[in-house]
Amino acid sequence: MENFVYEYPTKVYFGKGAARQHLANILPAYGPNVLLAYGGGSIKKNGVYDEIAGILKENGKTVTEFTGIMSNPTWEKVREGAKLARENKIDLVLAVGGGSVMDCCKVVCAQAVTDEDLWEVEMVRHGIPAGKPIPLGAVVTASGTGAEMNGGAVITNESAKIKGGMFAAAPRFAILDPDYTMTLPRMQVLSGAFDTLSHAMETYFGRSDRDNVSDEVALAIMRSTVVNMRTLLRDINDDTARSNLMWTSAMAENGILKVGRRTDFECHQIEHQLGAYTDCNHGQGLAVLHPVYYRHIVKDAPEKFARMGQAVFGVDGAVAAVEALAAFIKECGLPTKLSQLRSRTEITPELLRQVADSTNLLPNGYQQFTHDEIYEILMECI
Repeated sequence: MENFVYEYPTKVYFGKGAARQHLANILPAYGPNVLLAYGGGSIKKNGVYDEIAGILKENGKTVTEFTGIMSNPTWEKVREGAKLARENKIDLVLAVGGGSVMDCCKVVCAQAVTDEDLWEVEMVRHGIPAGKPIPLGAVVTASGTGAEMNGGAVITNESAKIKGGMFAAAPRFAILDPDYTMTLPRMQVLSGAFDTLSHAMETYFGRSDRDNVSDEVALAIMRSTVVNMRTLLRDINDDTARSNLMWTSAMAENGILKVGRRTDFECHQIEHQLGAYTDCNHGQGLAVLHPVYYRHIVKDAPEKFARMGQAVFGVDGAVAAVEALAAFIKECGLPTKLSQLRSRTEITPELLRQVADSTNLLPNGYQQFTHDEIYEILMECI
């Protein structure tokens, strides 16, 4: 195990009726002005908006709405939210939605309290944001990213063609009610769950010592995610499976799997840049990339792949583990080729060259890839 310091910043309220049961008791700790943030308006159709807005009103809060947060939140959207927060003297930002809404709001909370451009600070100068962020709360309506359990955020700078990770405000509290996910489209549920599986895999396959505690937990999260995704394939409305997937999502990104070890999130780095150029769905992009990426590194970590194959899919051998993952992706109806992704632009070899050349190369995997090798991986995904 590597040395580590672990601190958990978010108080979690989990279960049916969690907002009705707890939110009114949470709100008195914050001032009167609340920024209510959400995406395209689905929360107004499924009743979540009425419930949350009603609780805010009953508790005397003045609400400013920050709407239209897109699936790959942009830097311009962050700036819009920060401007709203400053102008309305916001005391609490309440992010109601999935990972995109939460990611956007994390950086809004930090950007609103400084005149410095945080993209310049973090992504160009590689500095640390100054100032104390506005408090953030999260009401999760789409699980998979685990964004409610940490201070990381993924933001797309459209002009720079970069989709990258930033660090800002971790939620002070998070409300996880599985019922809030019940109206999500089937593919959104499955692609979100695959993102959870990806987080656990990319943590597990980091180059580190064997047989550590974090690996054991990661394997358990992978296995539970696969079992519950298969349950949803039989019955997409299975309440127990929805609950389990909501918690595996949180567990995969609350830091528990990562303490004391190195991680390999190279596949995420590739997908981030693919998303920057195509605006594709994150979980679906990962589903296309993972088997191809793992075929490139399986020979470098045969014991770890074999262990994952046996623990998660019940197969023997390293190569069999990778192929079991590929078969599972196909079983779920997730995309297996780049041509199956919804993209704002045609995916061509020329575009993939740009994606590869702009991908962040990480040092902790079983291979140290070059931009040319990333391009090979992408071309194999066509």
